[in-house]
This record gives sequence, C-alpha cells and structure tokens, in this order.
Amino acid sequence: MPLLDHSFIYEALPCERVLRALGHVRDVYGIRQIWFDERAHAMNVEYDASRMTVNDVAALLRSAGFALR
Repeated sequence: MPLLDHSFIYEALPCERVLRALGHVRDVYGIRQIWFDERAHAMNVEYDASRMTVNDVAALLRSAGFALR
C-alpha cells in the first residue's frame, strides 16, 4: 500500500458544517490521516495511492465544502 501525503491550501477556515462533513471524508476507504496547519491555511492528507489519486482526494474535500486553491 503506497501512502502519499499531499498539502491542500484552503481559502478560509472551515465552518462547523464543513468540519462535520470532513468526518465523512475521513471514513472514505483509502484516506489515512488528515491534519491542519492553520497558519498556512493548509490541510495535509495522507492517502493510499493504490486506491485514489490526488484529484480524487481534492474532489472529496471540495464535496465536503472546502474551497481549495
């Protein structure tokens, strides 16, 4: 299982609704870990590269409500 880590830059701090939706993203098979760097407005996601691509991860985050750059 090749694990990759990618940083996504988001526009604004997420509201409560978006953070709740992020809980569902964490439940997606292949997403291993998500952590935030609030100073850099960045979210780091570790995922299984044999199951999904960086574009798949970005689509999941956008569907949760994150405005990614």
